[in-house]
Amino acid sequence: MKNHRWARTLLASASLTLCTTAMAGPNTVSGPGHDPECFAPWSDDIGYFQWDKREGPHKVAVVNGFVGNTWRIQMIQTAKAFVEQPEIASQIEEFKAVSTGTDVAAQLGAIEDFINQGFDAIVTIAVSPEGFDRVIRLADRNDVVIVPFDNVLDTRKVMQVNEDQLQMGRMYADWLIEQLGDKKEGKILEVRGLQGNSVDRDRHIGFLEVLEPAGNWDVVEVVGNWDDGTAQKVTADAIAVHSEFVGVVVQGGTTGAVRALLDAGHPLVPIAGESENGFRKLLAEHGPNGLHGISIGQSPGMVAIAIKAALAALDGNVMPQLISVPIPFATYDQMEADVNYWPDLTDNFFTVNEFPPCDVNITAREIMSKDAE
Repeated sequence: MKNHRWARTLLASASLTLCTTAMAGPNTVSGPGHDPECFAPWSDDIGYFQWDKREGPHKVAVVNGFVGNTWRIQMIQTAKAFVEQPEIASQIEEFKAVSTGTDVAAQLGAIEDFINQGFDAIVTIAVSPEGFDRVIRLADRNDVVIVPFDNVLDTRKVMQVNEDQLQMGRMYADWLIEQLGDKKEGKILEVRGLQGNSVDRDRHIGFLEVLEPAGNWDVVEVVGNWDDGTAQKVTADAIAVHSEFVGVVVQGGTTGAVRALLDAGHPLVPIAGESENGFRKLLAEHGPNGLHGISIGQSPGMVAIAIKAALAALDGNVMPQLISVPIPFATYDQMEADVNYWPDLTDNFFTVNEFPPCDVNITAREIMSKDAE
């Protein structure tokens, strides 16, 4: 009889543990969310999360994947500069940043390690849009806030921060079509990003979605890894093989791609690219001579919005599941020195790091003073 009572007690305890585990993590609640001008919901059908309030200061980590280009390096520098801003520094007990490379297992292992160390929030650029269910469950069991940004996950189980990558691809195509006017055929060079990432995939899909119905185009795809040196090489190789393009799209590494066009004596054709300082310098210099381009920004400063969103969630605020960051851009005829490009800064500095609705304004000098270790 005692054994039976003990068994019933054990079963009841196990049942209570399971219920407690199931209830861990954020609650799904109704909107509106906290500070909607900063944390704007992606669309009307986005859900809302609310975590239990946790007393600070907090332990926060950035788990980056690939670090082989200047965007990722600047992102790490921006994160370090942001957590030293007085308002943010007062909320953070410990901050760490790691880069794990392109191996999904390594990134998952790093996230698990931070969860097990008792970190309160982890922001991450996912190596892959899939395969994170295990760490999401572990985070929920430990009430840890995970915030993917930039390369986000194909799930609605976590709060995420991003610009609309499909829309960015559409903006590339809209610009080219407008600039090409009556021209409805020809070869267009598309310099893609790091393969396997949701950003590269979604920009490509959005670009083709608008471009293909607008003409009889021959799109030549090369992989530039969002890196100037790589983009310059693959663009030069593409020119050597295909001779001439009527337009160019570069997801990242635009400075290198434009240099390849100039070095080859290629005709100045419409180009849609990223917000690298070097690209904008070239637009300012060669725009009057016919280099017509649009510079669309996927800002490394999104890491600051992701960190700020994580801290707001830890304060118990209602947060959108998917937060939309506006897409900033400037065209060749809008270039203004020391306003939207900086002649005295390096070519590989990404120019868009101000988010007025979120009261985030990290200066170029603050960012560049940090290392990327």
